[in-house]
Amino acid sequence: MTQAHYRTLSSWLKQIFGEPVRKISIDVGLGCPNRVSSPGCIYCNPRGSGTGAHANGLTVSEQVARGIEFLSHRYGCQKFIAYFQSYTNTYGPPELLESLYREALADQRIVGLSIGTRPDCVPDAVLDMIVEIRKEKLVWIEYGLQSAHAWTLARINRGHDPEAFFDAVRRTRSRDIPVVAHLILGLPGESVQDMVTTARAVSAAGVNGVKLHPLYIIKGTELENMLQKGTYAPLTEEDAIDMTLSVIQALSPEIVVHRLTSDPHRDELVAPLWMLDKRGVRSRLEQALRSRDIRQGTTWGRASLVDEEQTAPLQLHTIDAADQSRKW
Repeated sequence: MTQAHYRTLSSWLKQIFGEPVRKISIDVGLGCPNRVSSPGCIYCNPRGSGTGAHANGLTVSEQVARGIEFLSHRYGCQKFIAYFQSYTNTYGPPELLESLYREALADQRIVGLSIGTRPDCVPDAVLDMIVEIRKEKLVWIEYGLQSAHAWTLARINRGHDPEAFFDAVRRTRSRDIPVVAHLILGLPGESVQDMVTTARAVSAAGVNGVKLHPLYIIKGTELENMLQKGTYAPLTEEDAIDMTLSVIQALSPEIVVHRLTSDPHRDELVAPLWMLDKRGVRSRLEQALRSRDIRQGTTWGRASLVDEEQTAPLQLHTIDAADQSRKW
């Protein structure tokens, strides 16, 4: 998709490194604290978006080597980001986490780290350790927020409230560590306006990047049970595209958009099946961006962050003016 409509991760990385950079997914099997005493989020199964690499006994170094071999052969690239994707990748002692991160960085072709985690699982000691790594390499943290509305987070059994996210952002950005927010479109009970409000809230909080994807249903989840009971209906592709376009417009133009769709495991996806056609979905989304002339940030700051019809106003969280540059 063209950069003129929104800020893409690929173009941003190319500006920094002067050549294409690809991400390698890393699975270290750290688990999720939300699954210790509860079933976890309604859309997540025990695999936790995992690749299965850890369960198959692959070390971080082996996963890096395999990823580089595959991506360099397929795309011809020579620089990579190690993406600690599966589960909660700050869920452990700082010493263990640092050893895992540095194992990925041992290969000089790894030019940075992306660390996916929960906002309620980032103690200051872990952030301070990441600060030291950031002195050597590009590092950012990806926090799963999904929605800025407390009632939605309770409904999806997220296990934390919005304030946990905003607190994590403040503590992370105060250490000059970039933040990427994960948002899910089409969560049960949410309107398009609710999603737009979330986009404006994370923009105001000063995040550096955003990942978006429509909600999908995988096997072994509470969401699958809801589908079978008729209490949740999967999104149509048309609705998902409309939601995505509305959210893009509501994001600050300074934010880097890391993702607009997702790539669910084919053997796990229950619905909607149109998400299996990732290339086609991206093509149709790109066409909609062009035909409707949708551009990132066109409605950012234009309206109130709180819709008049909302029953529970969303508190606005902003970072200090010194941090508004969203420095990477």
